[in-house]
Amino acid sequence: MKTLMIKVPEIGMQRAANALLITLFSALLPITSLYAQGAGDKSYAGTTAWGDPDLQGLWTNATMTPMERPVELGTKAFFTEEEVQAMNAPAPAEPEPAADKAAEIKAPEAGGNVGGFNAVWLDMGGALLSTRQTSLIVDPSNGRVQIKEVAMQARNNRMAHLEDDYLNHTVWDRCITRGVPGAMLPAAYNNAYRIIQTPDHIAILHEMIHEVRIIPLKKSAHNSDRIKSWMGDSVAHWEGNTLVVETKNFNDRGMIANSGAGGRLKGVAVTEDLHLVERFTRTAEDTIIWEVRITDPTIYAQPFTISMPLTSDPDYTIYEYACHEGNHAISNILSAGREREAREAAGL
Repeated sequence: MKTLMIKVPEIGMQRAANALLITLFSALLPITSLYAQGAGDKSYAGTTAWGDPDLQGLWTNATMTPMERPVELGTKAFFTEEEVQAMNAPAPAEPEPAADKAAEIKAPEAGGNVGGFNAVWLDMGGALLSTRQTSLIVDPSNGRVQIKEVAMQARNNRMAHLEDDYLNHTVWDRCITRGVPGAMLPAAYNNAYRIIQTPDHIAILHEMIHEVRIIPLKKSAHNSDRIKSWMGDSVAHWEGNTLVVETKNFNDRGMIANSGAGGRLKGVAVTEDLHLVERFTRTAEDTIIWEVRITDPTIYAQPFTISMPLTSDPDYTIYEYACHEGNHAISNILSAGREREAREAAGL
């Protein structure tokens, strides 16, 4: 399990992030004036001071809706309102263990699972998506991805050999990036996104790994396909009230999903042929529908689509995600593997 990164409360972090973006957009409007000028109508029809659809604000997507639809639900795309209420109802509190039972709790055997931190340290969301969809994947109709067998075998082999090589771990565990679309997918904690706009760019500050993704709006063509990167090369435009972002030119060192919330997709590799088309549509004052169409013919038998609402949470506080500073998991896992090998060699 990935070591929990203890977050240090931001000391002017959001101001620092804004200052960074102002530097990057030095020829554009100051961010503080953008918020002031856009302080009028914040309904789904709201626009920025220069007339673009307004996507700005703090958004979250924590949810217990699974990435893939459970097989038993077949092509059932949505739950009923009654089903949602039943599943969202708080679970009854478990009684405290009796003193004699508590005394029976023992440490695991050598080599056993020592467990991880409890739910107090997590923020994965305790409710289904407001759309009532049964999975984040909405296409194909069964809500499941057709991963090619060779790609699934490679993924399973990496997951089974985490003690053998740091390269078998996800790039999130290694504190590099969550990539695209991984950075937009829900995880166990840190599911917040700050969106900032100028006439020429849109910036998304991802709480997890504190990455800033900058999407150009006036760029007419992709960079040379000889230039590859972790987050790809994006070209964006408006279609009515929808921001459409096409991204390609990825390197082949990332993974489509990096956390356990990705289910079977966790650890599935991406190739240089990965191609994404994202859509951001503000449908209400407190809702943006985010959708991504994923194509990677080496990995998947057919393209698939993920869709989910982002929910406005203006009172949310983003903390610094100090990843490397607390990341002892990789070295501990690798050293445990070497200890296991030494014991096996000694016949222990």
